[in-house]
Amino acid sequence: MDEEYDVIVLGTGLTECILSGLLSVEGKKVLHMDRNDYYGGDSASLNLTQLYRKFRPKQDPPSELGRDRDYAVDLVPKFIIASGELTKMLVHTDVTRYLEFKQIAGSFVFRDGRISKVPSTEMEAVKSPLMGLFEKRRAKKFFEFLQNWKDEDPTTHQGIDLDKDTMRQVYEKFGLEVGTQDFIGHAMALYLDDNYIDKPARPAYDRIILYTSSMSRYGKSPYIYPLYGLGELPQSFARLSAIYGGTYMLDKPIQEVVTGPDGKFVGVTSGGETVKAKQVIGDPSYFLSQSGGKVRVVEEGKVVRAICLLKHPIPGTDDADSAQIIIPQNQVGRKHDIYIAIVSSTHNVCAKDIYVAIVSTIVETDKPELEIAPGLRLLGPIHEKFVSISPVYTPTSSGESDNIFITRSYDATSHFETVVDDVTDVWKRVVGKDLVLKKREVEVQE
Repeated sequence: MDEEYDVIVLGTGLTECILSGLLSVEGKKVLHMDRNDYYGGDSASLNLTQLYRKFRPKQDPPSELGRDRDYAVDLVPKFIIASGELTKMLVHTDVTRYLEFKQIAGSFVFRDGRISKVPSTEMEAVKSPLMGLFEKRRAKKFFEFLQNWKDEDPTTHQGIDLDKDTMRQVYEKFGLEVGTQDFIGHAMALYLDDNYIDKPARPAYDRIILYTSSMSRYGKSPYIYPLYGLGELPQSFARLSAIYGGTYMLDKPIQEVVTGPDGKFVGVTSGGETVKAKQVIGDPSYFLSQSGGKVRVVEEGKVVRAICLLKHPIPGTDDADSAQIIIPQNQVGRKHDIYIAIVSSTHNVCAKDIYVAIVSTIVETDKPELEIAPGLRLLGPIHEKFVSISPVYTPTSSGESDNIFITRSYDATSHFETVVDDVTDVWKRVVGKDLVLKKREVEVQE
């Protein structure tokens, strides 16, 4: 470990692996280390033995669940938006050569006590059971307005300024009911709460257009998912890094992040040896203890997640082999939405006739498991359940003054857009220029 590197990356979560892959392609000499003996960190996919070892260390997996190697259970439930930034990043780096993707079969919202498909076009709005006859007409006009909007053509604006008018004003312009606003803001724009509604409408407009364009790309839902689980994503970026000369070391506990007298990063100590580099990037778990007398991360909340093994599809989803269901906060008297993600053996993540459903939300009380009860009730009989409560950490500084760049914890969102935001933000601070992505298509199985 006496070599010197341009960048040391700590942790093999998706954010860190994307950065190490991109930096290696950029020509940086990268050393990537992880305390675990597997790739993925908090975004890993575990086989059955690993799953029980993590949550029930004294219990062996029951034989009725099938073979160990049939399982790749995600710790963090997220889907990839078909037209989103992660898709662009995957094709930009060519890591799609290591991956196969499958559509997620359905996108649903819980409203008035039942699960309904999320309408994403004016035609679907007309057919949706979520709205009455007159509301359907109003929603149709709203979606037509969004689809026809052109920045350079004021005749398409209908008197609305997306950069000044709030989303509430846009909803009111079309006379949309609160329930309709709910599924548009939460199941299409994918906001975790209602804070967006009194802010300028442009970001919400962009999110809805992203949803509808992703929906039209492959048909059944706006989401795609990698075969063999989300853990394939960080591994694919790790392969990319290795091709371009990146060095990987797993099962390497980190004893200290070393700084010099000036407070700037010097190196990382593991196994009594210190390896030096100009910069370090790491997930927050490597910076929980003070280094150089400085608090580097703070906890800004917690996320509760319940991994559930089922022997049936979720009732009300038309027997979908995969789906996302969003329970808007207003439907269950909360401040934040509850998310349900379900995948199955068709995605090569579990044994035949088993389904993996993960229910998650931002913790609001001192009884986190009770907070996801509305989601758990929708699943039907649960065969096995594994509950985790994870802190969400955020760095206290940009890292530009000491060359210590810390990523963010995985949040409660159901997609990877915030992960990509973090990647591009860290990239700009580390490299000093914007990350520019090429555009190509991803092949997806029906």
